[in-house]
Amino acid sequence: MSHAAEVPGGAAHEVRPGEPLIEFEGVEKVYPMGGEEVRALNGIQLLIRRGEYIAIMGPSGSGKSTLMNLIGCLDTPSGGSYRFKGIEISALGDDELARIRNREIGFVFQTFNLLPRADAFHNVELPLIYSGRRPAERRDRVWHALELVGLTDRAHHRPSELSGGQRQRVAIARALVNEPSLILADEPTGNLDSKTSAEIMRAFDEIHALGNTLVVVTHEEDIANHAHRAVRLMDGRVSSDEVRTPRSHGSSESSRL
Repeated sequence: MSHAAEVPGGAAHEVRPGEPLIEFEGVEKVYPMGGEEVRALNGIQLLIRRGEYIAIMGPSGSGKSTLMNLIGCLDTPSGGSYRFKGIEISALGDDELARIRNREIGFVFQTFNLLPRADAFHNVELPLIYSGRRPAERRDRVWHALELVGLTDRAHHRPSELSGGQRQRVAIARALVNEPSLILADEPTGNLDSKTSAEIMRAFDEIHALGNTLVVVTHEEDIANHAHRAVRLMDGRVSSDEVRTPRSHGSSESSRL
């Protein structure tokens, strides 16, 4: 897969396996509320390299959702530095941020966010339309993405005709279809039963094995145990950062970074 990003000015920066993909240095996020300031993130230091599989964890109010929004370029920091593939995110305008979200980040949401009147094929195709891909290329990419998640036989079924697990696999295919630099998943099994959740996490394991970078935001230990690294937040700060042996490959022992 190609993971070159266009930076302002037209130059491209290729991120190779093991190179820094996401760099947070002293990142803060402050929200004004009722004449006061609420500090959601306070001095976040975080380095994510290409090819990592990371779980971001923390209780309600810890800042994990805010951190996810910043990683996904859905919001920008109030202070500090966030570099994505060497690009300073705070320096970008809305159009440039939208281009990064479309081309460089594949999103997987708890609620699937599929278009109800479109079949699986056209739901997966949507990011390619936004990015201006030609029809022949779109068709090839969609079939390949659906094949990766084992849903070619459901390509022409609408979401209402699919199970919860199948809907989430459509969402995963949609996240993969642009060959992004990062797959960012927010509580991806939150609406699924335990058996289906296990199937979805096996799919994530396989996607990571193909060389993709995964960041999964979750409060569930069983889900986090699939990741190779767990970053825990508390009160807007990183409270721990551990490398671990993922459950899919053996024990859940971990060692602190």
